[in-house]
Parts: sequence; C-alpha cells; structure tokens
Amino acid sequence: MFINKGKADSLAARPKGIDKLAFKRIAVVGAGTMGAGIAFACAKAGIEVVLIDRDQSSADKGKAYTQKRLQRDLDKGRTTAEKIDKILTRIQPTDGYDGLGDVQLVIESVFEDRAVKEDVIGKICAALPAGVLIGSNTSALPITSLAAYSDRPDRFIGLHFFSPAERMPLVEIIRGDQTSDASWAHALDFVAALRKTPITVNDGLGFFTSRFIGSFVTASLDMLNEGVNPALIENGARMVGMPMGALTISDSIGLDVSYHAGISQAKERGVEPTLGEIGKLYEAGRHGMKKGKGFFDWGEGGDKKLWPGLKDLLPRRDTQPHVDEVKARILYAQLAEGARAFDEGVLVDVIDGDLGATLGVGFPAYLGGPFAAMDTL
Repeated sequence: MFINKGKADSLAARPKGIDKLAFKRIAVVGAGTMGAGIAFACAKAGIEVVLIDRDQSSADKGKAYTQKRLQRDLDKGRTTAEKIDKILTRIQPTDGYDGLGDVQLVIESVFEDRAVKEDVIGKICAALPAGVLIGSNTSALPITSLAAYSDRPDRFIGLHFFSPAERMPLVEIIRGDQTSDASWAHALDFVAALRKTPITVNDGLGFFTSRFIGSFVTASLDMLNEGVNPALIENGARMVGMPMGALTISDSIGLDVSYHAGISQAKERGVEPTLGEIGKLYEAGRHGMKKGKGFFDWGEGGDKKLWPGLKDLLPRRDTQPHVDEVKARILYAQLAEGARAFDEGVLVDVIDGDLGATLGVGFPAYLGGPFAAMDTL
C-alpha cells in the first residue's frame, strides 16, 4: 500500500502528452457540509474559491464552516490568526453565478437529487466559458447521465470527496462515457494540488467506494433483520478492524439521508425501494445522531447507547451466532463486492480498489485493502 499510494500521489497513471493545469481559482456550487469542506480544502491549498449557494446567507454559512474549523486549530496553537485570515480571504461566498468568468473548474456539490443537479448544472453551463471543466461531487449518480445535462460532456467528470472533505485524504475520480483524457488529466492535477490521493474508476451506479461501503452496511443490516444482537454486529465490525460499526455509520450519515438515498437509488434502478430497518426507524422519527436518536440514543460529546426500543422494532434470534461468523460476513461481503466491481470494469486497476477502500471508506489497513486481502486468503 505504501508503494501504491506513492504511485497514485505522483500521478503515475496520468495520460501522457497533456499539459499540466495549475489551479488558481475555482468555484464550488453548494455550500452545505460537503461543499464547504471542499472550499476549505481548496483555500488551504492556496486556491481561490467562489462559493455559491441559493442565497447569500447559506453561502456565508458555508464560509463560516472554514472559520469555525480554523478557530479550533488556533485555540490549540496549531495555526496563527494571520494564516487564518489568508485562507478566509480566498473564499468568496455569493448567491449568483456571475463570478465564473475566470475560474478553471466548477464543482457542483448540491443535494443528491437528480432534478436539483440538472437545474444547477444548467445554470453553471449558462455562466461558464466554453471548455472549462465541470466536476460533480455526487456519491452515486452515474456521471454519464449527469453530463447529459451539460453542454460539454467531454469536459464533465466525477470528483467524489469524502466527509469531512478538508481532512479525508482520498478523491475518487469518475470518468463518464464521454470524458476526455484531457479532462481526466486536469482532474488529477486538481487532486494533486490539494495534496490528496486520487483513484480513477469508470462510471456506474455507486462507482466503487459507495457500493463498497454499501456492502458492509447491507451485510450488517441483513444480520440485524435476521435477529442478530445489534451490539454483536457493532463489536464484530470493530474486531474485523472497521473504524466503526454500520449502525454507527448510519446514524452519523443520518437515517433520513439514507432513507431518501434508498428511494433515489431504487428509482435509478427502476425497482421498488426496500428500506427495511432504516425505513422503520425513519418512520419512528429517529433520524440519527444529528437528532440525538437513531439506532443509538446520542448524548453530549458523541456518547451513545443502543436504543432499548430496537428490541421491540426488530426480530431477535434465540441463539446468537459466534462473533467469528459475524466478522466473516462483514469481511467477505466487502471482498465479494470488490471482486464484482472489478469484474464489471468499474475498477480498472485493483490498486485503486485497495486505496479507495482503505483511504476512503475505512477498510482495515492492516489487510492492505480488499484485493490484497483476497490474495492473502
């Protein structure tokens, strides 16, 4: 992994014969948590950012995210007020698209809804000079279909960041059917400018990382639905080496977010949504950590206890499986999904799969990634 990360960071896969693009000014559309985090990462790397949202108040709130995070560093003596001022002056919040005339890239990072993205992409294209690269921070919607809403499908690419965007070291680059080599090369240049590690995958619903982490969550929820003790499922995940269990992840993301994402993905596949345990908790008004209640009851400082009402909402087996079975189901579900993504051509290189799984979604680093783990087995 050490060797392969070095290759990725040095852009060893970058196509030859394409001039490098130095990024001085970009735009981010959508000043929510992800968009604000991307703007912060860019400003910290010395890149000016036009941060756009539907109204000035929302855009200002996005900039305030950077100020709040930097204040923590100042309080701990990790930075200076002068450095903070320099970073903040690089972020220009606005509610209009008229500042796109001199940007080298626009990243849309709006709500994961196809209609919303279509509207925003249309507004970007109307204000953006021809030939300027557009990136989408979608975590699941196929890039080729989003590119169809633009006037430049060859200059449209996926740039999937991970939360929190200013801290997570990985960016998943997704090539659509019409994405040019120049667009791919420039996307790699941008990720390198942020001093993050890029992986490149081909298009498909969920790309690689989203479907990979989805396999972990699904395997865990399947066991929950079979009556396996939720504490056993969470502890089994930690014993495998996952940074947190699937129920904690679900609460952290927000059960309302997962609920609506499940409906959206079912529409993409043309099937009826099956929302299972997430749906039951959502309908019970338990929306996750931000509301203080989901699979867990959340206290101050992130303290949590499993919600006692789970036992009434879900089945419970009389005889519980051994923890080794729980660990195996969590691990092998992920290995199988990695193999499936490679077989389908979403992953071009298993190195990207190993880096994407470990750096992006918390697959145990001691195993070297899912493909290294399969080789070991």
